[in-house]
Amino acid sequence: MDKRVQKNNLSPRKRTAVRILIGKYYYKLRRRMYWIFGGVQFALKKDTNTYQYIYKAHSTPLLRSLRGVNMQLQYNKIDNLRLAADKINRIIIKPGETFSYWRAIGKPTRRKGYKEGMVLFCGTIKAGIGGGLCQLSNLIYWMALHSPLTIVERHRHSYDVFPDSNRTQPFGSGATCVYNYRDLMIRNDTSHPFQLNIWLTDSMLCGELRCDVKPTERYQVYEKEHYIKRELFGLYSRHNVIYRKIYDDKGNEISDEYVTENHALMMYEPLLEDKQGD
Repeated sequence: MDKRVQKNNLSPRKRTAVRILIGKYYYKLRRRMYWIFGGVQFALKKDTNTYQYIYKAHSTPLLRSLRGVNMQLQYNKIDNLRLAADKINRIIIKPGETFSYWRAIGKPTRRKGYKEGMVLFCGTIKAGIGGGLCQLSNLIYWMALHSPLTIVERHRHSYDVFPDSNRTQPFGSGATCVYNYRDLMIRNDTSHPFQLNIWLTDSMLCGELRCDVKPTERYQVYEKEHYIKRELFGLYSRHNVIYRKIYDDKGNEISDEYVTENHALMMYEPLLEDKQGD
């Protein structure tokens, strides 16, 4: 079934601080009720033994040169990622279980050691406790797309804040996260358990999605219908559709399937990188 959204109103909505606060409390409470009464079996147990076969390995740089961003927020982000990675590393997603990003990590608080990192809010950058954890949810989502696991919940970024500086993945291939109501949830509908391994080096956030059986397929994630347009309210918007091809172990294409559709407001000029290069 094609779940693509046909109409997208990207015009920024102005909400009062009171409405935003009430909305957060409501959605956080609803999520907690879902965790307790939703009937979902969450993946929380770990196995210190490393599963033999790698479905997907990926890594992303811990530091980026971002104009106008306090580098201390990025250094703090590294500490935040270490704390969160420790909660997730070696979690086993057994058949029938669902991995929930926030259920596994818990609420990032100062008391737990989390620091102020970079948080994106309505197209702006601000400091917030636990900021920068979206880098980890992006990594896990990207690995899951290269596996037979089922993406139950994923939220796209509403704003495209930075230009494509050395981008190696399609636009919109990440997963934003806000505790606890914007989650990343991945269900194991296969007959074999999967293991998430997450760690940090001096310069990279690294991850592996492993299984106890050898992969019998290969995945290629790519984008279609990418375009940028000028909205009536003055800003530019960016759009694309993510697909993935699945190949068997002999290289034969098994399927070419729709994954998701992305729409985001651009917080920079579309040709910014070209202008900087000139």
